Amino acid sequence: MSDAETLRVLVAEDQAAVRAGLVLILDAAPGIEVVGEAADGEDAVALARTLRPDVVLMDVRMPRLDGISATRELTAAGLDVLVLTTFDLDEYVFGALRAGAAGFLLKTADAARLVEAVRLVARGDGFVAPEVTRRLIHAFASPPSTRPTDGPEVPAEALASLTPRESDVLACLGRGMSNQRIAAHLDMAEATAKTHVSRILTKLGLNSRVQAAILAQQRGIAE
Repeated sequence: MSDAETLRVLVAEDQAAVRAGLVLILDAAPGIEVVGEAADGEDAVALARTLRPDVVLMDVRMPRLDGISATRELTAAGLDVLVLTTFDLDEYVFGALRAGAAGFLLKTADAARLVEAVRLVARGDGFVAPEVTRRLIHAFASPPSTRPTDGPEVPAEALASLTPRESDVLACLGRGMSNQRIAAHLDMAEATAKTHVSRILTKLGLNSRVQAAILAQQRGIAE
């Protein structure tokens, strides 16, 4: 999506008042249009497949089809999902990570943070609230016996298939760098960095850069 294009968002949230607030904030932001609303997971999946938005803003607690299952279906269909979560529900964060969510946003986030997160996910950079990042890194950096079972599982041969440059990019992902920062750090064009990220995800069988970042942390690649 170019900077000149309107960013199209689908909002999936079962609480009507919360959903209305999210829609109000996003529609008021320049260059963003809310193209659909869903009050449950099944409607979210159906609408997203029809409308093909740039970003699906998905609450994890949804009736009929939970947000994690909906996220799994949408990421498999090539759509980017930004998950709305709460700070104390780690099991949902890990489940959404496994499902391929492109980012995690706390429900307590202010309007500016919400708009920033949506824009970053649409650009392919992803977004993870700092509070969630710390908890994820702590969880996946813990001893194997205590790690969550929902972490990314990648065979050693898949990691070995990465080129040296792709390994450098993976390390940058593990440090939480955006495509722009990766490009500056490794002296390449931002479009090239984005291409490397896409190839890394394909080779490793991952659905999002967030999964790649956690993998890099877990395997010590980010160091």
